[in-house]
Amino acid sequence: MFTSFKLLVISMLLVGQLFVQAYAAPEEVNINTASVEQLAEALTGIGPSRAAAIVEFRDAHGAFTSVDELLAVRGIGERVLADNRERIKIQD
Repeated sequence: MFTSFKLLVISMLLVGQLFVQAYAAPEEVNINTASVEQLAEALTGIGPSRAAAIVEFRDAHGAFTSVDELLAVRGIGERVLADNRERIKIQD
């Protein structure tokens, strides 16, 4: 049976882990090489269909040279771009 102290310690550990996850540096993703799954996992507001649209755009038009080029992708607007700008890398 858990004592009050053990419950307190476990609760503090869980809260601490949630805090670290919430404020950890966001994962960066290279939009010129990332797969649909990698894009959907790393970017906020990007699910499988938007991630697929990014990959399709990249395949049709070549590598991205600017983060702002994502605005030409179906389903990517100013808000989604702003929410993800710090996570996006561009490398060939």
